Amino acid sequence: MEELVSKVVRELATEFGGTVPPSGVVSTVVAAKRDLDGQIVPEAMEEMLHRLARFRLARWDNRRSRA
Repeated sequence: MEELVSKVVRELATEFGGTVPPSGVVSTVVAAKRDLDGQIVPEAMEEMLHRLARFRLARWDNRRSRA
């Protein structure tokens, strides 16, 4: 896993550790990175990856809470 993805996974795993399984955090960050590749300037990748993955994980967490 590339360094940027690993960093974002670590940060978000800490934030969502009690509600989203580690595999869910990894797959969400990897998918977000894939979606952003080629769509934004490289200098913005870290911030945008963190924001997009965090948004998706928050939605996942909300859906699980309502189930």
